[in-house]
Amino acid sequence: QLQFVESGGGLVQPGGSLRLSCAPSGFTLGDYAIGWFRQAPGKEREGVACINGFGTKYIDSVKGRFTISGDDAWNTWYLQMNSLKPEDTAVYYCAADWHPDSCSLTQGRYEFWGQGTQVIVSS
Repeated sequence: QLQFVESGGGLVQPGGSLRLSCAPSGFTLGDYAIGWFRQAPGKEREGVACINGFGTKYIDSVKGRFTISGDDAWNTWYLQMNSLKPEDTAVYYCAADWHPDSCSLTQGRYEFWGQGTQVIVSS
């Protein structure tokens, strides 16, 4: 079973920044799509951003504030979150799967998931 190590969550004030990291444990996923999802209390999980060899996608609410990226070896992926808002508060999950074309923000398109990291945006 593929596993991920997620880190970088925490408490931050509105307007602040956090960088989430996600790395597979013992595997490399060079051709896979990587997605970041989040789930706020009482809400459904939603796709936030994704990346693969065809490019990136973002939901409208984070465009211009969040950036998804991977290191050169595609061993670790990041979600840089700037200008954070209270409505960004959620548990954030990374996920991976192979997509034949552009990456998807639909959670059903991902088989492998991280354990989640909590992000709280509050003053």
